[in-house]
Order: sequence, then C-alpha cells, then structure tokens
Amino acid sequence: GACEGAAGLGEGLQPPSTAPLPQASPPARSFQLDYEKDCFRKDGAPFRYISGSIHYARVPRPAWRDRLLKMHMSGLSAVQVYVPWNYHEPLPGVYDFAGDRDVEAFLDLTAELGLLVILRPGPYICAEWEMGGLPAWLLWKPDIVLRSSDPTYLAAVDSWLHVLLPKIKPRLYQHGGNIISVQVENEYGSYYACDYGYLRHLLGSFRALLGTEVLLFTTDGTRAQELRCGTLQGLYATVDFGPGSNVTEAFGAQRRVEPKGPLVNSEYYTGWLDYWGEAHASTSSARVARGLEDMLQLGASINMQVVSWQGGTAWGADFKDQYKPVTTSYDYDAPLSEAGDPTEKLFAIRTVISKFQPLPVGPMPPATPKYAYGRVALRKYADLLDVLDVLCPSGPIQSQFPLTFEAIKQAHGFVVYRTRLPRDVLEPATLGAPPHSVCDRGYVMLRQEYRGTLERDGQTTLRVTGRAGDTLDVLLENMGRISFGANISDFKGLLGNLSLDSSPLRNWLIYPLALDTAIQQGWPHTALPKSSSGERAGPAFYTGTFETPGITWDTFVKFPGWSKGQLWINGFNLGRYWPCRGPQQTLFVPGSVLHVGRPNNITVLELEGAPPAPFLLFLDQPLFNRTLSGSTTATK
Repeated sequence: GACEGAAGLGEGLQPPSTAPLPQASPPARSFQLDYEKDCFRKDGAPFRYISGSIHYARVPRPAWRDRLLKMHMSGLSAVQVYVPWNYHEPLPGVYDFAGDRDVEAFLDLTAELGLLVILRPGPYICAEWEMGGLPAWLLWKPDIVLRSSDPTYLAAVDSWLHVLLPKIKPRLYQHGGNIISVQVENEYGSYYACDYGYLRHLLGSFRALLGTEVLLFTTDGTRAQELRCGTLQGLYATVDFGPGSNVTEAFGAQRRVEPKGPLVNSEYYTGWLDYWGEAHASTSSARVARGLEDMLQLGASINMQVVSWQGGTAWGADFKDQYKPVTTSYDYDAPLSEAGDPTEKLFAIRTVISKFQPLPVGPMPPATPKYAYGRVALRKYADLLDVLDVLCPSGPIQSQFPLTFEAIKQAHGFVVYRTRLPRDVLEPATLGAPPHSVCDRGYVMLRQEYRGTLERDGQTTLRVTGRAGDTLDVLLENMGRISFGANISDFKGLLGNLSLDSSPLRNWLIYPLALDTAIQQGWPHTALPKSSSGERAGPAFYTGTFETPGITWDTFVKFPGWSKGQLWINGFNLGRYWPCRGPQQTLFVPGSVLHVGRPNNITVLELEGAPPAPFLLFLDQPLFNRTLSGSTTATK
C-alpha cells in the first residue's frame, strides 16, 4: 500500500491533538489523516495523491478543459488550485466571479474530469502573483501590517473569506464534492511577522466557514526557522522543495514537526521563474523525474508545478537585495508550456507515475495548433501626453508634492505626474529622486520631449535644461508588486520628492491612467485619427490590424526593434515586452482572443521609442533565452 514506505522516516510520538482513528467504519465519503500508518485515508482506504498546480487565473477560460485533460492524462489524480484574492475583489466589497474569473465553473470542470482538488485560497498565495494575491487596496491604509493580527487586515480577510468559502463548502469531499484538503496561508514561516495569533485566527475562520471535517494544512520550506513560524497545532504541516534537495533530509524536516502522518511535498518545483534581464531558467527533465521517483518510493504525496501560464496585468516581483520584476510569460520551464503543449518533461513525469499507479487509458491530447500570421505593420496613433483626456477622463488630482498610487487609489498600470519648471535652467541641472523612490520606472518628458528614464534600483538622476514654466511630465510605471520576501508593502509611484538641483519641485497635477478600461472599450480603434507628431521618442500608442485566414490558432508575437511596452489585442491585455532586457522575446497570444472574419485590433503602448518603420512579427513558436549578451534560441 501507499503507507508502508513512509513509516521508516523516524519514529516519533503522536501529537497530543490527534486521537487515534475510531475502529468504527468511516463515513461513506471521508478524507482523513492516519497517524498510525502515516498516510491519508480516503473513504477509509490508504491513499496518496500525485497532484499538479494549475492557475485558472493564468489560463484563458476556453483552454481550461484542454489543460485539465492533459493533467489527467499525465496520470495526476489531483490538481492544486490557487485562488488569488485580488483577482476577485478588485476594490473593497466589489466582487468579480464572471467569465475568466468564474472559479466555481473551473472547479466544476475539475470534478467533471474526475480530478481531486487541493485548494489554496490564501489569503496570501505567493504563486509569483502580484502581491501574492493580496489586494493593493489594503495599502490605502499606509501603516497596515499585512499577514498579521492587525485588525484592519483581519477585517478585510474575514469579509473576503465570508464571500469565498461558502462557495467552497458544498464542493468539499465530505459533502460530495472533490476538494480533499485546503491550505491555510502559504509559506508563512518565510515572512518576518511570525504571528501565531494570525494563524490561529485563520484556523478559526476556516473551521467556522468550512466545518470541522475538512483537512486543513500549511506549507513551508524545510529550514527550522520556516517550520517554527509557519506551523500551528491543528493545521497539518507539509513542506516544499525542488529536485536539487536531498529527499530524505527534506522529509526529515517535516518529520521534526509532524512525527507521524503522511509525507507531503506541497510544491515540488519542476522549473523556475524568469526575471527580466536574467538568463531563461531551466531544470532538466531527468533531475525532475529522479526527484519525483525518490519521493514516490517513500510513499509521499506530492504536488508539482505543472502548467505554465501567460501575462495579463497581475505580474509579481521578488525582492532579493533588489527589486526583481518577473517576466510576463511565466513559462517556468514547465511540463505543460504556456500554450498547453506537453513537453519532454511532462512525458518524463508521466513515465515515473506509471511505475506507481496505472495511467488513464487513451492518448495524450496533442499540442494546440500554432499559426505564424506573419508581419503586421503598425502606425503611430498618438503620444501618450496628447491623449490624457481619454485616459484620465475625471481629470488630474492637484497636490503640493507627489502622491503614491495607493494615495490616489490606483492599483496598477501608469500615472502621469506633471509640474512646471519653477525657473530658467540655462546650464544643465540635475533632476533627481531619492534612492528607491521611483517605483518602478519613470519616463521623463520636458516640453513633451522624452529625456530618459529613472529606475527604482538604477539611474535616479537626469541632466536637464529649460525655461521657467516649461512642462515637466514623468510617466510612472508599476512593474508588479513584490510577491515573496520580507516586505510586501510595496508602494508604487513617486514615493519621494523630485527635485531640481536638490530643491524640491512642487505644485503637481497627477493623472491616474485607466488604460485597460479605454482599450477594452475599443479605443483608440473607434476614435477619430489623431494628427500624430512624427518620429518623437517617448511614450506613444501604435495601432494596426490583421485578419486571420479563417482560423484562430495560438500564436507568438515578436517586437523587432521595439524598446519596452505593453500589448493589447482586441482589448485583451497580453502583457509586457522588453526584448533588450530579455530573456523573453515573444508574447503568447491565445487563439481565443482572436476573431475570424473581421479585423483583429492591435494596440501597443511603447514607452521609450519604436523603430522607424514599426511592425510586429507573429510566429508559430516562442523565443526565450536571449538576454543582454546572449544569442536567440527558439524553445521547442
């Protein structure tokens, strides 16, 4: 059975909270811990799961079934599902469960395909998602202590759980559904607060809303400090580690906090994420398969990162000595690529699984068809500064000094900060910001001419000349809030004063831009053409259209000669491009956003400077691997 292998890892005393299982026959549907045989019991029988993570928020809804089916055909018995709070509560008390955000429809689909579900409802999920899933509006109260017993934070968490968990309760395994366990928080031991009161509060809320039967657990790294701060009596403690770890040592760490019960790796990393400007991450199939086999041999239950995903607006960032934004395409070197293609790694994993349990009968569904739609010419529509009336219909906010995004209640995207030069500057003067106060990039225009870019951890000064009264504009870009690391109170915008030769500039007009709203409503394609101001560099919109030859297949778009910016097709935000930083050279375009029989509208916001004859190139395969120095290779 699945339980024998696990028993050998250290005998330990049974935790006092867990009475032995009663000898009476278990209820018809149950999912429980067995502390005697060190395994799970499903309907009374020994059980272990082999599960894969999937982010419904990162896969277009029309592709949900395809990805889940491929996971099922790989031999996985379960999927782990993350619920990002900020994806469903964009503003306090405003909930969105429609369309791509219909988590209940997604869960219904998992049940229909016969998959069990391990749910990760947070409130913090990490998952390299913007702010780890916590809504940016929590930062409207600047002194809030996130992921702690701070009453403001707990009140927001509880009101969210009261909306989410009642949708979950009828789907629990005990109630006839397919959700076998629910993770509380995520890797809390890696966070500085170490607030047991917070974990106890969550335990109380989850029990009150989900009942006493459901299996609740935590996940942490294998270091003693992480397991000390991340675990709590009443929550089953599991660990996470990747192929590089010694399996026996890693599970030894779990045994120190859970002497009995099933061995569980809740997040086996099959790949790693990419940061802008660093080499494309990859982890070999053989290493991943070997680690998986070692764990399965011990009778462990495992969840692994399986499906990669694509862009949209919810990029995260990490903080390891400096701010590191994650690329749009979270290809993660995953067993299922972001286009849903089974890779060599998936087949390697499937082969290992087949040694331990029978695979479903039937072939693996094929890769989705791709199409190279070719070259599409774009033309400049307008400079960003010429369309502020459209992008900020309510007009600017006046302030003596700059305000953060949070202070003006702008969650992500862009804000323009505008002021006038207070005096003639005939000799070059230094326009500068305090260190780390430009969050995350500031594009500087003087008299509507682009002068350069200020960066969070890079260049923070420019030399400028001008006349008294000249307009100075700084377009601030949020490149994603930190999702993992000590401090996730990651405020955006100008966090300090901008000064001219160290005298602070004042009297600002601040324009929060609603780009997605305007573009989703058809702008600028539905607007009257602008008389465009020629070849000027700096932030500007470009538009173009293309027709599909009667099919809407997935495709990948490349940006030859472009600098840095963002792409929308048919109003759908497909994420950021930044080819000179790399490693990502292409953006994935799911066929589901394209039209047949009518033009597809392309909108590009280029921030620094487009090529002289701008065009995009649609390919049938992605390009990664190019970094500042490297050469380009296609990833098959």
